[in-house]
Amino acid sequence: MSYGTRVAVGIDVGGTFTDLAALHDDGTVHTTKVLSVPADRAQGVLNALSAAQLPADRVAHIAHGTTVVTNLLLERRGAPVVACATQGFTDVLELRRQERAALYDLSQQHVAPLVSRAQVVPVPERMAPDVVVAPLTDVAIDAVVADALSKAETHHAETIAITLLHAYGDPRHEQQLAEALRIAIASRGLALDVVTSHEVLPEIREYERMATTVAEAYARPAVRRYLAGLSDRLAIDGYPAPRVMTSAGGTLEAHDAAHHAAALALSGPAGGVTGAAAIASALGVSRALTIDIGGTSADVGLIYDGEPLVERGGGVAGIPIALPRVLVEAVAAGGGSIAWLDDGGALRAGPESAGASPGPAAYDRGGLRPTVTDAHVVLGTIAAGEWSGGVRISREKAAAAIATVATPLGVSVERAAEAIITTADAIMARALRRVSVERGVDPRGLPLIAFGGGGPLHACGLAERLGMREVIVPPHAGVLSAVGLALAPERRERLTSCVTTADGLNDDALAVLLTTAARELGGERTGLDARWWLRARYVGQGYELDVPVQPGDAVATVVQRFVERHEQRAGFTLDRAVEFISARTTLSSTPWPVRFARPVRDGVLPDDVDDGRAMHRTLVGPTVVRLPDATMRVASGWTARALEIGGWHLEMT
Repeated sequence: MSYGTRVAVGIDVGGTFTDLAALHDDGTVHTTKVLSVPADRAQGVLNALSAAQLPADRVAHIAHGTTVVTNLLLERRGAPVVACATQGFTDVLELRRQERAALYDLSQQHVAPLVSRAQVVPVPERMAPDVVVAPLTDVAIDAVVADALSKAETHHAETIAITLLHAYGDPRHEQQLAEALRIAIASRGLALDVVTSHEVLPEIREYERMATTVAEAYARPAVRRYLAGLSDRLAIDGYPAPRVMTSAGGTLEAHDAAHHAAALALSGPAGGVTGAAAIASALGVSRALTIDIGGTSADVGLIYDGEPLVERGGGVAGIPIALPRVLVEAVAAGGGSIAWLDDGGALRAGPESAGASPGPAAYDRGGLRPTVTDAHVVLGTIAAGEWSGGVRISREKAAAAIATVATPLGVSVERAAEAIITTADAIMARALRRVSVERGVDPRGLPLIAFGGGGPLHACGLAERLGMREVIVPPHAGVLSAVGLALAPERRERLTSCVTTADGLNDDALAVLLTTAARELGGERTGLDARWWLRARYVGQGYELDVPVQPGDAVATVVQRFVERHEQRAGFTLDRAVEFISARTTLSSTPWPVRFARPVRDGVLPDDVDDGRAMHRTLVGPTVVRLPDATMRVASGWTARALEIGGWHLEMT
């Protein structure tokens, strides 16, 4: 394979497949798909590079989407942590926010915090938002340091997290305690890291700030080891250390990402929405829903005003991560999701997945339980035979697996397969409604951008459920997440606390706040694109909206912008003062150029000669088109037309 002068590489490690996209400096794209290695995700990265036959001296950078943090939180395999909290507030993680684990099920319990009460050290100090109530004395610091190091030894801790009350406004006490701990750690030759909340999340809300800081401390050692190991293994073959996609949609160099572990909690899914946004931009689409259906899950997102919608909050495995993130809702409805019957005899799909090993029964790799992929194989929407990634599809194996649920239901395997797909569609449609309707966006006027190995298969059915009339199947649909990773810019982010009413902030102070944050974040670097947002709300509200702002904007302009956004999102405005909570600043490099152009073969009808003629045709459903890395189903009542940039535009007729 011939490559251009420089190549940007994106590698998306999924539960079933590892996808690689190589973007040449002239904008063209080559893609590769291999099976993942669940026991060694880094090996999947190396296997993809080997299969792509990429010369190391041509690679400008490698961008990597990782689920390391997600898996650590799901499986509770992070590093033991000792936490230091203001005396009287050591139970914040236990108290949470008085929300039930399940509204109508009193037997459900919240997941346990990442640190137990025995691992929390009380700190005798007290900050109010604007004044020191109880100073942190040298005697108290010495006692806390001794207690923290003793607990660290007892619990085999690798990190110490400091989260003191109101440190977002005045971090002096956290800084004093952190300095004393680091001096003591160095003098004793201990391998302990210190994490402070004012550096991780300088914002109001003590529970979310403490939970996010502890999550950072919990995940950081494993992330550091993973990235160091991956970098070393890449270096053996002459490849550069990887950049890592953050939850907010930019990338960080490996050494920076190792110190921002909590910001990687949703690293994997962010690449797909970034790639979909590039497709939307190429087509002149400003708003769209996206769905990425892989082997383990379906990830749903929203493109708003031409960009992936970025929000604060969310969480993983019941642990709040209150950092900026690309809005992605993941549901367990991927191609590998296992179909089963509950105690009442009702058909279910997921959350358990067949993954890459053994995989769906149709892969003939030892899997016996029925999956969504097996249902498609039985119905013929996924063709039997050889596929990319070294997979051979067997209809006989798929039918045998589907029969295990068809027989108890007393239906044919074909009817059971249809029911499995319908069940999975219902799960995904609910997720699409949540990311759109709950944010004041009517999905009926938007296109659905469907990608991943299963996205184009389910797109028409999902669109019909939401009243949507357009579907876009992008070029490189099966590996679009990897494309998004490759073209994503390098990005640094900074949060700055600024709790004040709009009346208490003048135009000059606003400009100084924004430009100072950008200068401190960027250092001496030039050529970076700076952007700013203010988190704003009406006084007394419990939630905020991010409002874009520029240093030259007047405060009154920002307030009006907030009022308009609030009316669009919530459907109403209030005759009440507006207050600002924090400022978010990003500095981004120029995205890698990409030229979406029609591949040599975009799709071939099952009964057509493989000469590329299908790409010039208008297809009328029902029909199935096998794409280079996915399968597209055009449902009855739908028409598909080839796009000039590659891919397909489907419209309900």
